Amino acid sequence: MTSIFIKEINAFFSSLIGYLSILVFLLLTGLFLFVFPDTSLLHQPFATLDPLFDIAPLIFIFLIPAITMRSLSEEWSNNTFELIATKPLRKSEIIMGKYFAALTLVLFSILPTILYYYTMHHLGSPVGNLDSGAIWGSFLGLFFLGAVFTSIGILASSLSRNQIVAFLFAAALCFFMYYGFYYISSLPIFTGNLDLFIQSLGIDHHYASISRGVIDTRDVIYYLSAIVFFLAISHYNILQGK
Repeated sequence: MTSIFIKEINAFFSSLIGYLSILVFLLLTGLFLFVFPDTSLLHQPFATLDPLFDIAPLIFIFLIPAITMRSLSEEWSNNTFELIATKPLRKSEIIMGKYFAALTLVLFSILPTILYYYTMHHLGSPVGNLDSGAIWGSFLGLFFLGAVFTSIGILASSLSRNQIVAFLFAAALCFFMYYGFYYISSLPIFTGNLDLFIQSLGIDHHYASISRGVIDTRDVIYYLSAIVFFLAISHYNILQGK
């Protein structure tokens, strides 16, 4: 797995993919947080990073599929997967190496945004007037969100030789997993506790929960289960020869 991980990391940063991914995420969040007046932190009545955690999932819906779309699709289209398969590696190690490499790039995109916390910490009146617990919980939720989206991206890449198809499928599935269950639960046919149950199937429900600053084991189990589920399907696709 380590060899695949290093190979993928080198591929990301030997081209513009890695740098552009980080730059695009920081540029978009920077515009929303400091330039656009409706979401600018400088126009908020109190020190908060809520706009960052509101807009970041929407950016990730398109950014992470762009990062992962080549992971397996490129191997299929270039007929190089068979070459990788001849090495002493299990199929699961190939998937996990590619998954953790993409997730590392996502983490590198998130880490610089900690500077936004530092900025708001000093802009608060008095200095440090922030709900730090909720903010760090939101950062953790954002990382888990990125981890689930990355597993979805790997799944999409395992399904198609065409990178554009993989990107579109991953973006659509990420959008559905984040927003879809909420909109389904709002249909009038679901009443009582059924609508709450359907909402709990969506990522946004658990993202909002962990963003309160309280680490609930149910949220962690949900994220880990979703990651394992999508990677397991990817593994099955590879075993079936796609």
